[in-house]
Amino acid sequence: MNNTYDLLTHLRSLPNTSGIYQYFDSYGNLLYVGKAKNLKNRIKSYFCVQDNIITPKTNLSPRIALMVSQIAQIHTLLTQNEQDALILENSLIKSLKPKYNILLRDDKTYPYIYIDKTQPFPRFEITRIALKDHQIQYFGPFTNGARDLLESLYETLPLVQKKSCIKSKKSCMFYQIGKCPAPCEGKISPKDYAKTIEEGINLIENKKNLLTILEQKMQFYSDHLHFEEAAKIRDKMNKIASMQNESVIDMIAGNFDVFVIEKGQDHSVLMKLFIRHGRVVSSDFSLLHQDIESHNLSQAYTQAILSHYKTQMPLLPDMILIPYFTLESKAELEAILQTNLQSKIKICQPQKGKKKDLIALCSQNAQEILRLQSKENDENYSILHSLKELLSLHNTPYHIEVFDTSHHSGEHSVGGMITYENNTFVSSKYRRYQLQGDDEYTQMREMLTRRVQSFETLPPPDLWVIDGGQAQIQLALTILQSIGANVEVIGISKMKINGVANRAKGNVQDIIRNKNQTFKLKPNDKRLQFLQKLRDEVHRYAITYHRYKKRKNIQKIQIMDKNYSPSQIKRLLNYFGSYERIKEANDEQIAQILRSKKLHER
Repeated sequence: MNNTYDLLTHLRSLPNTSGIYQYFDSYGNLLYVGKAKNLKNRIKSYFCVQDNIITPKTNLSPRIALMVSQIAQIHTLLTQNEQDALILENSLIKSLKPKYNILLRDDKTYPYIYIDKTQPFPRFEITRIALKDHQIQYFGPFTNGARDLLESLYETLPLVQKKSCIKSKKSCMFYQIGKCPAPCEGKISPKDYAKTIEEGINLIENKKNLLTILEQKMQFYSDHLHFEEAAKIRDKMNKIASMQNESVIDMIAGNFDVFVIEKGQDHSVLMKLFIRHGRVVSSDFSLLHQDIESHNLSQAYTQAILSHYKTQMPLLPDMILIPYFTLESKAELEAILQTNLQSKIKICQPQKGKKKDLIALCSQNAQEILRLQSKENDENYSILHSLKELLSLHNTPYHIEVFDTSHHSGEHSVGGMITYENNTFVSSKYRRYQLQGDDEYTQMREMLTRRVQSFETLPPPDLWVIDGGQAQIQLALTILQSIGANVEVIGISKMKINGVANRAKGNVQDIIRNKNQTFKLKPNDKRLQFLQKLRDEVHRYAITYHRYKKRKNIQKIQIMDKNYSPSQIKRLLNYFGSYERIKEANDEQIAQILRSKKLHER
């Protein structure tokens, strides 16, 4: 092992206090982050020292023994207590992505639909945080389809369609087409409107009734040859139907969140069930591509729980259920949850009874996901494994982020990042960036720097794919090394002939690069086609945002040319919602809105 003397010095001078420890190899790469109540005892449990020779302890698993053989430096950071160490450990794992840590990337904050019954004419809305009012009623969490469910309610029931409608003094087109009861003109009382709200609540809780209504509307549009509208309703129906809150658990009443990690042959899965009032309201899963073993099982469950309950949230469970095993720092974890959520939630590991049956149900679903994943994704995983070998990557790139910039003569400069994970594009993790740089290199640096600054909230991937050459690759590596994150980088660029990129159809020649080599693959190579698919998607995403910004600026200029004041433009935007709708409005409508503001101010 390299730097034996330094390492021995570290081992002999370790503190007996709580904190976190970091293992680095001889190249300065971060291997592992851990926490301990007693740093000296924990770190020494990895090593055997005899005659000034350091070797891994014989009781370690082969994977951990390999890691210990690579350790050249140990860094420690002291904390006040083990609870602080647990929080810091989780933060560093997510932001730095150590090679030998389990990394859970599901920092999802699930949406809830809520209704504020303190308002005379409330609206159904979506939130991801707990709102401070006891009269607010929540529904969820929804792991998918929340937006489609909400839109379907507003299309089905005569509800107040926009917040601005309440402030208005005159009914709008929504009243004319029967979608709003016009409380602005006193055409409905709060008592009668409350009946409509109860109808909405019933449709949320009994989605079969909502699906029946939507099916009738879809058939109506289809019969009248409005196939595009019918297709939109069909898509919403499919998402609403996939929500799993029609399943009732008769075995136990109460509110529970169930977490189960199941290990498969190629990867593992984290399965979640959310049970409210004895009903499974939703479920979700995340694939884990790191090895799950007995020594890191506690860390995996700790990360899953800390990631899910990182902030206050609506509809908290009475209890968190996980399988029975030795969960390290259970008391500290419960204390962190109480601090974060302002509520005492117990972590329960039942060994018998109805709660264990819920864990068994969650486990059964996890095993089915593993079976389906291994059956459906063999070809895709084969391409990823092949890319690992071709590009000399340390890990198979199951999670990839791809970057591109777009501008026109240096104006409206924007950047786009798309995410490919578990064999699919994950649009919820796409990001757009408004950039200030004058050239592509500066713009790329700005975008990548902003991305690494968000690693803790959106954990890093296995691989970055940059639309560019060696200069952009080195730029990305420098930015990543500046924070110590373990992310590998490759580039894809057009072959240049006489300094000009070759973009002829049918003769697209792309060059793939890592930090050391250049690869010119044949056009029918599936690895090249896969990377081209990623590059084309991020290019589409970036240029779409560029065109949007350019169009919006043109519309803004056209409106500004009418000499509206900033406050008038703000009022028009509050009412109409966009520059497009302001432009479509006639002069009489605009004058009426601006005049009503003046009268109100008097």
